Amino acid sequence: MPELPEVEVVRRGVSDHAVGRKLSSVEVLHPRAVRRHVPGAQDLAARLAGRVLTAARRRGKYLWIELGDGPDDTDGEAVVVHLGMSGQLLVQPTDAPDEKHLRVRMRFADGGSELRFVDQRTFGGLQLAELVEVDGVALPQPVAHIAPDPLEPVFDLARLTERLRGRRTGIKRALLDQSLVSGIGNIYADEALWRAKLHWARPTATMTRPKVRELFEAVTDVIGEALHAGGTSFDALYVNVNGESGYFDRSLAVYGQGGKPCPRCGASIRRDAWMNRSSYTCPVCQPKPRNAHL
Repeated sequence: MPELPEVEVVRRGVSDHAVGRKLSSVEVLHPRAVRRHVPGAQDLAARLAGRVLTAARRRGKYLWIELGDGPDDTDGEAVVVHLGMSGQLLVQPTDAPDEKHLRVRMRFADGGSELRFVDQRTFGGLQLAELVEVDGVALPQPVAHIAPDPLEPVFDLARLTERLRGRRTGIKRALLDQSLVSGIGNIYADEALWRAKLHWARPTATMTRPKVRELFEAVTDVIGEALHAGGTSFDALYVNVNGESGYFDRSLAVYGQGGKPCPRCGASIRRDAWMNRSSYTCPVCQPKPRNAHL
């Protein structure tokens, strides 16, 4: 599933190619792609026609496109885009062949390139939602419960530190808890923990304030490097709006590197089963704590 860097790459593409343009029509080719929009496909298409895409925004792994009657006139509604496991937003010429798994097509009044939602597994989709204000930030209603991510101006490390230290859980579980901090998934959690020399089972209650700061410096660094590389692509399901894959997978130190040497000390990277997923650590750089939260 795309994490913060991958969604941010898509957001930037939508901002560059679609924001400021007026929709002429929306075609829903598979009802499952708009199942979260309870009034249905016809209602969504009718309510989007004639609207202007005024901004593309993101919190954590959540992406939305604000709507209005003009480029500078957001009217309190947004299209929330759930990428799911395989969702893609693509900017395509109007004469480009339809993708095999094309689910929604957005055409623009200027007659230029289309915005297409393609989703092989149909776990993702679109929905129209009202914007609500949470701590001074306008968020779509379905995103209102999600905590700020580390790249947001409103991200408060001091507040997060106290909340994190008050939990009785392992540090990786805390990193993936979207009510604490959003946008960090399995890949970037493992990479940041390796950089901070922390085992995934380290109890949050034992995390000192300087260690939390060090960890989130690592989180910010690894996310920034992934953004620069266009995100992480392990298959063709994650691409940017131009259909291009990211290449941060070439820079991964531990994630998916089981049995390979640690780039820092040379020890063999260990793979552990964790919450129906995998966690990758260096047994030398990241020793398991005695009071581990498994």
